[in-house]
Amino acid sequence: MRCPFCRGNDSRVLDSRTADDGGAIRRRRQCTDCDRRFTTQETALLSVIKRSGASESFRRDKVISGVRKACQGRPVTDDDFAILAQQVEDALRSTGAAEVPAHDVGLAILGPLRQLDEVAYLRFASVYRDFDSVADFEREISSLRAQQPLSRT
Repeated sequence: MRCPFCRGNDSRVLDSRTADDGGAIRRRRQCTDCDRRFTTQETALLSVIKRSGASESFRRDKVISGVRKACQGRPVTDDDFAILAQQVEDALRSTGAAEVPAHDVGLAILGPLRQLDEVAYLRFASVYRDFDSVADFEREISSLRAQQPLSRT
């Protein structure tokens, strides 16, 4: 790691800690040439490949923005959105891939959204899965009913 003060090419790590909910590592370093200390932050990049083939960095705020539209008028808090976005990012990172197709991001949203709010899930799924008939909604609602615990009325 290059020293920001003397531009020396070597430094040693004094301390490492996780940051940004485990998505990054902060390292306290000391230059072996000038003995000054500095901090670096290392992050694993996660890119989303869009349908057009363009690539962009994964952003939680884009996940929240899309889900917020589906949750409009529903009893969902900002904390719920933040937790859902973190779950989506964790699911995508757990694949170990540095690049994920945009389609996989949508699939990763569906599970946590279904747990959060079933109406919002139906709204999101209808757009994401391109529902074009009442039968599509009926099939999805039947699937929701089949997965509900029997104790609910």
